[in-house]
Amino acid sequence: MNYKRVTLLCGHYGSGKTNIAVNMALDLSRDHEKVVIADLDIVNPYFRTVDSEEDLREAGVKLVVSSYANSNVDIPALPQEMYSLVDDRSLTCIVDVGGDDRGAYALGRISGAIREENDYDMFLVINRYRPLTPDAESTLEIMHEIEAAASLPFTGIINNSNLAAETEPETVLASVSYAQEVARLAGLPLVMTSVERSVAEKLEGQIENLFPMDLQKRPV
Repeated sequence: MNYKRVTLLCGHYGSGKTNIAVNMALDLSRDHEKVVIADLDIVNPYFRTVDSEEDLREAGVKLVVSSYANSNVDIPALPQEMYSLVDDRSLTCIVDVGGDDRGAYALGRISGAIREENDYDMFLVINRYRPLTPDAESTLEIMHEIEAAASLPFTGIINNSNLAAETEPETVLASVSYAQEVARLAGLPLVMTSVERSVAEKLEGQIENLFPMDLQKRPV
């Protein structure tokens, strides 16, 4: 895909933003020298970009993360380095914004500069199989809450509908009409469907704009 200088990933808890963020950063590192992945998640979700720190470091990707990552402390603290995302325009950035509107409030601190530069994409990551986003209407409600909190409009939709380890090609195929309806109601493009790599291989030619991913390993 063609990346803007800043790519922001938002969505409901458990939608899979972090896996996508890590894979996008690794993808970018093949053609860009100064790639940064930033974890704006201040509400302590289950998966963290920091869990992929070793893979990112080996690829030359800089990780910017709250000092409270992988702790049990829920303090809304942003690292000072976060402001480099807007101050240093030589960087190509992937930002894992966090879950729902609470995570997006942190983005609001730098959204003015992002909007002024206007070289960003903000993608809504959706998962039909999460309890609070089973249909397009409920997903749109969450989308509007995030936009209001972040003070930025979305530019596209990423379908990441999955059932974790139980995901089969049929799981993804059954989500396509849902994702298309979300995109239609939002008036936004369906940018891609992100799928674990082995499942993506079985879907080749059946879904447009597949983004094969290697999944994060859970910390022991």
